[in-house]
Amino acid sequence: MSVSTNPNVLSIKHMAFGVKDAKKALDAYSKFLDVPTDTAIIDYPKSKNRVALFQLGGIEYQLCQSLEEGGRFDAWMKQRGGAEGLHHICYAVDNIDKALDHAKAQGAELRICQACGVYGSHPHPEGFVAFLDNDAGGIEIEFMQVYTPEELEKYNAFKGI
Repeated sequence: MSVSTNPNVLSIKHMAFGVKDAKKALDAYSKFLDVPTDTAIIDYPKSKNRVALFQLGGIEYQLCQSLEEGGRFDAWMKQRGGAEGLHHICYAVDNIDKALDHAKAQGAELRICQACGVYGSHPHPEGFVAFLDNDAGGIEIEFMQVYTPEELEKYNAFKGI
């Protein structure tokens, strides 16, 4: 069986790492890779996560800590003996429906978005997202079609932002 590359993937949008303590992990990135020490650490009540966000080498890094035991990243680390590490890679795509169709033609299945409880493409704060149930060596795969300025304006208006 010949497997083709997904022609809809543009780049890596972000990489998310499951960590026990976002501040402590950020301190290590600051010390060893000169990530600014004043990098924002944001709590997301809906998904019950604390996330340090920063850019490194043109890629957004997300250091993700569950705010409660059994949360998304806490459960993932426990499944791996408590080890922190790369949880998922989000790929920016030009057309999420075409990217999903291509992946499904290669045998992919969809995973539920744990923050929203939705399978398949759906709106998120930065764009339309979907998760594959198939991982790549233990690393989850996410697709994101980043909003155009007009789509972002519509999303923000809908959310009252």
